[in-house]
Amino acid sequence: MCGIVAYVGARQASGVIVKGLKRLEYRGYDSAGIALIESNNLRVYKKKGKVVELESELDSRNLNSTIGIGHTRWATHGEPNDVNAHPHFSNSGKLAIIHNGIIENYASIKTDLINKGYQFKSETDSEVFIYFIEDIQQKNSCSLEEAVRLALQKVVGAYAIVIISQDDPNTLIAARKGSPLVVGVGKNEYFMASDATPIVEYTNEVVYLNDQEMAIISPDSLTIKTTQDVETTPYIQTLDMELDAIEKGGYHHFMLKEIFEQPRSIGDCMRGRLNAATGHLLLGGIREYANKLENADRIIIVACGTSWHAGLVAEYFFEEFCRTPVEVEYASEFRYRNPIINEGDVVIAISQSGETADTLAAIELAKSKGAIIFGVCNVVGSSIARTSHEGAYTHAGPEIGVASTKAFTAQLTVLFMIGLRVAYQKGTISESTYRELLVEMEQIPTKVETALQLNQQIECIADLFKDARNFLYLGRGYNFPVALEGALKLKEISYIHAEGYPAAEMKHGPIALIDEEMPVVFIATNDSSYEKVVSNIQEVKARKGKVIAIVTEGDSLIPSMAEFVIEVPATHEALMPMVSVIPLQLLSYHIAVMRGCNVDQPRNLAKSVTVE
Repeated sequence: MCGIVAYVGARQASGVIVKGLKRLEYRGYDSAGIALIESNNLRVYKKKGKVVELESELDSRNLNSTIGIGHTRWATHGEPNDVNAHPHFSNSGKLAIIHNGIIENYASIKTDLINKGYQFKSETDSEVFIYFIEDIQQKNSCSLEEAVRLALQKVVGAYAIVIISQDDPNTLIAARKGSPLVVGVGKNEYFMASDATPIVEYTNEVVYLNDQEMAIISPDSLTIKTTQDVETTPYIQTLDMELDAIEKGGYHHFMLKEIFEQPRSIGDCMRGRLNAATGHLLLGGIREYANKLENADRIIIVACGTSWHAGLVAEYFFEEFCRTPVEVEYASEFRYRNPIINEGDVVIAISQSGETADTLAAIELAKSKGAIIFGVCNVVGSSIARTSHEGAYTHAGPEIGVASTKAFTAQLTVLFMIGLRVAYQKGTISESTYRELLVEMEQIPTKVETALQLNQQIECIADLFKDARNFLYLGRGYNFPVALEGALKLKEISYIHAEGYPAAEMKHGPIALIDEEMPVVFIATNDSSYEKVVSNIQEVKARKGKVIAIVTEGDSLIPSMAEFVIEVPATHEALMPMVSVIPLQLLSYHIAVMRGCNVDQPRNLAKSVTVE
């Protein structure tokens, strides 16, 4: 949620910040703003809407500042408008703040400040935050750094903040807890951002702030302290990211680019880890605790959204081949129902960004009860990666489109490799099946490439259904979570109501919705549930529903029943979700484009959900 960019150095700050905000706009796009120190005065410019609205506002001004902070917002407290946009001034107008996260006790702090005579302009918790910091500074006659440190000890919630001061025009103060913040290290200049995408153009050396750390930054110095005022040594890491990876590369949308990147991203995920010819399968990130996975009495998977769907597929895989009981939990509900967690339980946490607040909270609860945490995420150095005991990166590369696509298939690739390795070590899978699955996994990138060649056919189907008001997605076994994921993609980017169900559950309620206006998408590949799915298709046809069927190449039965058939290459039943999901991603994309929707930045959504 929300994107932070800040700069101090010798460059024109507004140009660096606005370009960075555009790269972070997938994190929030309700409003945008920038604060600069110009001619010894702190000035704030902010606008409702996209970053381009702010850019137009700034184009008419002669800006010449070398220090500044910027923000693109996903609204939590207060509706999207110019007033609620960040940055926010302090009461005196001498401080300004940008803030990601939620201050949970802001209401009581605000009441105390109002009783002192303060008046607020916005509805945000962030404005309360900077008023509170300034009040502490004035009351204690202390430095701004000390005031920030004292304030951070009193606020409850999550935050990533950067503060700029008119009285100290060469210094920025930043801090984080539960919301990411990375510092880019240049030559006599520093960059700050919510993730590395705005930084990679200028430097590949970064420092990831840890929870409850502060950074005091000027053009020639970087000091990091804990909120307990203990100075720490910055750990500088080298970014493994290319600028081309965060550009559209000739595609109309990031989402389409990322759909078509999947043959490569799946291959990158397996590279160096899997070799079918030699029977080699090793994930370096799960060596130390591998025996915990093998001997676990149960595995709990926690995730949200698309990652939760990947966890559901993994449940089928782990239970079939590892013979270990698996529970898949919504991370957002897990911590609130007093779950039973035993010491030694294994928790697999899945998150594209590695910063999902609900998943982090679930991890913290599980760790406190003695569970072993395995993280599966995409972003190197992210909070989940650092909080987990062990884990594996997906190596999918940056995913800019808000609706996740390549992250899903990359997560499945990692989860399948983990499950296959555990099954082999436990002896719950035969040597022949193990080898067969290794061979099939190596072929998945090629089979995904073949499925992508159906793009034009799927675009034609999308044109016929772009005005539908409802969709039903049905699948069984491994393809049931794919049905959920297909429905989610359509909802996210086209705003068409869609539901995913196990095909057998259709007759227990959803069948009442089926008529000649209802498109029903069946994931009906040739697997152990094939005959049952055929029966479910017949039930839909008897009620005049319009059937779109994803089938295995060469199927001769379902094409005689369905109005629209999309053939995908054959693979092992357990691996089919990585192939069968591709047409559903493309169908959602084309329908959304035809409806005039912003597929990369759907309304009300943000990429990295760092608030509960």
